[in-house]
Amino acid sequence: MRVLAIDLGDVRTGLASGETVLGLAQPLQVIEERDPGRRLDRIVEVVERHGADVLVVGLPINMDDTEGPRAVAARDFGRTIAERTGLPVEFQDERLSSFEADESLKGSGLTRRGKKRIQDAIAAATILEDWIARRDA
Repeated sequence: MRVLAIDLGDVRTGLASGETVLGLAQPLQVIEERDPGRRLDRIVEVVERHGADVLVVGLPINMDDTEGPRAVAARDFGRTIAERTGLPVEFQDERLSSFEADESLKGSGLTRRGKKRIQDAIAAATILEDWIARRDA
């Protein structure tokens, strides 16, 4: 099954693609767009281009296991993109995914700006890896 993961942000949204049979996830791209409507349009284009069977949206759960405004926004986005694409949407706890992305970029030689350009896609790949591992457990 082909999967596309989304690490939703107000400005930068990271995307990663993967395959459940092989258990692989790879960073795909970062979309920089402040306008929510245009951001959704661009994400839908990527979804269609990659032929995803399911979408995984990162769910920003608080460290105390509660859902705050960001989680509500992610769930709303999930409903919207499901309606728009006709694809099933699942959610994956994304706690520490950005931290893990930062850690993976240490020693990369990239500038801070260079890291920012790919960090969200790496975070999306981490979300997808966690979703695949949870699914296979």
